[in-house]
Order: sequence, then C-alpha cells, then structure tokens
Amino acid sequence: MAGSRRLAMRLLSGCAWVRGSDSAVLGRLRDEAVVHPGFLSQEEEDTLTRELEPQLRRRRYEYDHWDAFCGSTIAGLSLLSPSVMKLVHTQEPEQWLELLLEPGSLYILRGSARYDFSHEILRDEESFFGEHRVPRGRRISVICRSLPEGMGPGRPEEPPPAC
Repeated sequence: MAGSRRLAMRLLSGCAWVRGSDSAVLGRLRDEAVVHPGFLSQEEEDTLTRELEPQLRRRRYEYDHWDAFCGSTIAGLSLLSPSVMKLVHTQEPEQWLELLLEPGSLYILRGSARYDFSHEILRDEESFFGEHRVPRGRRISVICRSLPEGMGPGRPEEPPPAC
C-alpha cells in the first residue's frame, strides 16, 4: 500500500524544498518543518565558514549528534554542501518528510516535526531528493536552539550548560 501511495510535493516560493509521504503530513507540518533557501549569500557563507574553520580544526569530528536539553525550536544553517534531511515519524514510520538543504539555506524544526519525528542527514550514497541525486560532500551545520519555556537570564531555573 505504501509503495503505491503517490508522493506529495509542497511548493514553497515557487521551488520544491520539502517533499513528504502524503499531503496530510505536508499540511500538518507546513509550519513546523521549514526551509529558507538562499538565507545566506555566497559571500556570507564564505565569511562564516572562514570564521568557523579554525575552531573546527581543533575539535574532534562528530559523526553523530544528540539533541541537548532545549526548547521547542531548532534552527540550522547548512554550509558547504547540499544535503537531504529525512524526518521519519517515530510511531508511524510510513509518515516522513525530506528537506532539500542547499548551501546557505536555513531550516527550522519545531513542534511535532521536532518531537515526533527522528531526523538525519542522508549519507552520500542515499542522498536523493525524489528521483534527483544530491551529491554530498563535507558540510557544516550551525545549530541554534531555543531555551526551554520558563528558562533564561534572570529566571530561577537557569538552563544547563548544554543549551
């Protein structure tokens, strides 16, 4: 049944940056999994990459990541290489989204897209957006996370250092 299900595509600003298992998933997550292509210009991306490189060279490469204790919104800047992020519902794996992340794009995950779906960047050999191959090279992702509700400067519940 899932194989015969027609893939739905949401057009954002005239371009398809998000695709999903069906129109219900796309509609439900329309404002919770968002891609803003071209958020950074090439010059801005180059400047940010030059500023990050010295710090990254001094640190161990992380193959995996874990989400720290934080609030309901994650925003990421995707740098250097195009990639495909896949979100899969943790209880109903036939429900999924794919986000096409071009260099300089900003993606935002919040609400159900953040809490009810796992997310991963597809490896180079799996990196397809629909039928289109998305060759993947080295990438840098700059992540910003919101603080948990009720936490922050001047609040009695100070956030843990991981935030």
